[in-house]
Amino acid sequence: MKFFLDILRLLPLLIFCSLESFVKLFIPKRRKSVTGEIVLITGAGHGIGRLTAFEFAKLKSKLVLWDINKHGLEETAAKCRGLGAKVHTFVVDCSNREDIYNSAKKTTKAFLPAMMKNNHGHIVTVASAAGHTVVPFLLAYCSSKFAAVGFHRALTDELAALKTTGVKTTCLCPNFINTGFIKNPSTSLGPTLEPEEVVNRLMNGILTEQKMIFVPSSIAFLTILERILPERFVVALKRKINVRFDAVIGYKTKA
Repeated sequence: MKFFLDILRLLPLLIFCSLESFVKLFIPKRRKSVTGEIVLITGAGHGIGRLTAFEFAKLKSKLVLWDINKHGLEETAAKCRGLGAKVHTFVVDCSNREDIYNSAKKTTKAFLPAMMKNNHGHIVTVASAAGHTVVPFLLAYCSSKFAAVGFHRALTDELAALKTTGVKTTCLCPNFINTGFIKNPSTSLGPTLEPEEVVNRLMNGILTEQKMIFVPSSIAFLTILERILPERFVVALKRKINVRFDAVIGYKTKA
């Protein structure tokens, strides 16, 4: 009973926070400056990582680019230097812990501990809408993206508990992107996203310090529905959304 009474006492705070969030919808948030900031981007040799590097280069950030593909990495670095940015590149296998630590010593020496000590930094996790809702035949992919979203949420709460208010976190959760990873994806939520559109939303989210970025925004609403609606209705709703694709690149299919 005491727990429910404590919840009721929070009702005025709920009303205030809801009104505050509604008002903020109509007030453009100021974008922070990242000029001169050190920005480490993994997977910078292609796709979302490469396009993100270009955007930070335009903002005159100091770039540290990681990728396992040396050729792609150097192509990205050359374009970033052409945009006026200072760039350092490292061929890194992000599945190899020793490789990550060795490269870290050559660049920032430490990541989160140094950020916490200085109470300054921003950690961006690239996940997926599949980190919030599952898709049949993408078991391994969905599992990894749920882990990424979980990491972001746990880290965000831990930083808040430690009152490390200067270290920000952002998680990107897009729908299918036209990168070639999945063949011919389609859904009633809209057309397959182009990488440029996703990166534009990502950059705006980073610079305005959004914690969770859904692309398209309707995915946020769907994740809420999935948690509050009856399971049978959710199954019917997913049929209407009608997620379809031919195959995941790299997966073996029967002839």
